[in-house]
Amino acid sequence: MEDLFFRENILEILDYIEEGIHIIDHRGRIVYYNIFAQKIDGIDRDKAIGRHLLEVYPSLTYETSTLLTVMNTGEPIFNKEQTFINYKGEKITTINSSIPIKSKDKILGALEISKDITQVRKMSEKIVDLQSQLYNNTPSKSRGGETAKYTFLDIIGENEEMLRLKKVALKAAETDAPVLIYGETGTGKELFVHSIHNSSHRKHKPFITQNCAALPANLLEGILFGTVKGGFTGAEDRQGLFQLAHGGTLFLDEINSMPLELQSKLLRAIQDGSIRPVGDTRTINVDVRIITATNIPPEEAVKHKLLREDLYYRLNVIGFSIPPLRERKDDIPILTQYFIKELNKKLNKSVKGVSKEVMNIFNKYPWEGNVRELENLIEGIMSIQDIEIIEAKHLPAKFRPYKSSNKGLKPFSLKDTLEETEKNLIVQALEESEHNISRAAEILNIPRQTLQYKISKYNLK
Repeated sequence: MEDLFFRENILEILDYIEEGIHIIDHRGRIVYYNIFAQKIDGIDRDKAIGRHLLEVYPSLTYETSTLLTVMNTGEPIFNKEQTFINYKGEKITTINSSIPIKSKDKILGALEISKDITQVRKMSEKIVDLQSQLYNNTPSKSRGGETAKYTFLDIIGENEEMLRLKKVALKAAETDAPVLIYGETGTGKELFVHSIHNSSHRKHKPFITQNCAALPANLLEGILFGTVKGGFTGAEDRQGLFQLAHGGTLFLDEINSMPLELQSKLLRAIQDGSIRPVGDTRTINVDVRIITATNIPPEEAVKHKLLREDLYYRLNVIGFSIPPLRERKDDIPILTQYFIKELNKKLNKSVKGVSKEVMNIFNKYPWEGNVRELENLIEGIMSIQDIEIIEAKHLPAKFRPYKSSNKGLKPFSLKDTLEETEKNLIVQALEESEHNISRAAEILNIPRQTLQYKISKYNLK
């Protein structure tokens, strides 16, 4: 076992790790580089080993180098962004975790693990620059639907709850209040966000979107609030999304993925109507309507410390939940026919519909991917089949367990039976709670908003 941990073996193993690893001694001299670090930095490690860190990285200083900082403080640094210029003149951005190496409270050196995010930063900055050119150089009247392309007409369905939500969203569009939308993946959150913007007085102003899970936490602050030259190594004067969205709408998707420390800065920006670019001392006033979305219940996000409670209350001025497709199965026939009609035009096909057996399968299937899954399923079938009617044999194998066996049961309305059972349970819970809605919702283990909807649905008093 001990043979596995000889120094040569360990160093060989480190060369297979796809993250850069640097080690310096107490004098700041480089004593080890793995192959991936050499690849990130564009430096021949044989020429770098034995030389002082700042000699190899002249764009860094004692203050900006994470390795030298932990040598000085004796405290580790985790997930710190660092930008430097290598000898080829290339700007490199990494996320570093730096740890002092100690023995008997004496600092012997420091070790650093680096993840290259250069391309991610370049791409994100390019997107912001392109957005800046679009909104700064294009007359506002010609921008109408270039980014927010959906309207309420694009939200297909006659389900009672969906119709109610469209009314709520239309009312929300008349205000500038923050909106928080919850819905599982594929339920159509983006359709509602676009529609709210396109029905508001901001419809001719910018509509900017940002997925909070799409970028490393260290980049997201600069993307949102902007940066100033000299604010950190490699920083340039660059507007953030808040400035680009001035006068319009900023949509932050998967807000629960935003780091908590950045959530506090977002909260201040919403409350004060001003932002402070990274590295700047001044604040900039912005007029931005905030819409956020999450694919997990926001109350759960707060409970599990993924969303600050104070930010949740600030974002949830207007909030609603989009039901999953399994709770609005009365819309499946309408959605199916709509997708077939649109795909006939797109694919130059002439599909007329689906068989009765397929529709029965659709009504039994749980649709974990929701409306998006239904659309993708139909597109996949129509792309490879030249047919008039989609039959059960055309469905993927995962739908087989939902085929009818036609055994045993006499015909009856499962929908009516389930609704009658649900109605009786709600009446019982209301009586037990003395018609306290919140208490009845707890008894039934459903959200209060859901119970209110079902009371209205069944005309209970």
